[in-house]
Amino acid sequence: MSENDESQDNPGSDAAPPAPDDRPSQPPAPAEESASAEPSPAQRLATLEAEKAELKDRMLRIAAEFDNYKKRTRKEMSEHEAKAREAVLREFLEIADNLERAVASWKEGEKKDIKSVQDGVDLVLRLFKSKLERHAVMPIEAKGQPFDPRVHHAIAQAPSTEATPGTVLHEVQKGYRAGERLLRPASVVVASAPSVPPSDTGRPDQERSADGRGFGGGRGHRHAWR
Repeated sequence: MSENDESQDNPGSDAAPPAPDDRPSQPPAPAEESASAEPSPAQRLATLEAEKAELKDRMLRIAAEFDNYKKRTRKEMSEHEAKAREAVLREFLEIADNLERAVASWKEGEKKDIKSVQDGVDLVLRLFKSKLERHAVMPIEAKGQPFDPRVHHAIAQAPSTEATPGTVLHEVQKGYRAGERLLRPASVVVASAPSVPPSDTGRPDQERSADGRGFGGGRGHRHAWR
């Protein structure tokens, strides 16, 4: 076999080896370049100052809005209270008008009709009570009830044989409730136990029999009859 044949059978045997890469390899990035990517203390401080200013501005806006809300709520509440007070006063003006008419008719009348004046006053009183009930104002039951310091104001005590001690004997001034709230306690006189009269015996230590004579005095009486 000739050399030409061998070269044809092994074409890569005579091939030249690959040329080495003449480009120099890049060295790794130094540590200074990686550290420069992080923010410096001055940059961090500037960022924090900007966030602080933003939060302060936001808090100031919230405080201003809350202050305006308080002022608006206070104004609305005062207006609501004024309207409610005016509504109640307008209703009671009707009672004052009726009383003025009753006084005027009394002065202008030639005869003083007590019965007509009494009927007029009763009418005004019924009107007044109806308006109180409309606003859930109810009287407090006091007479004959056990004394309750939460709704009763005791101004005196009076002994009584008919009322149980500790109960209301007389009602001096009526008390009222507005719903569940106490408007005014009832001024009352509370019953107390009657005082026990002192014994009419001459000797406190002497026992008395059923007929009133002392057990130890029978002999004395017999001597007195002799």
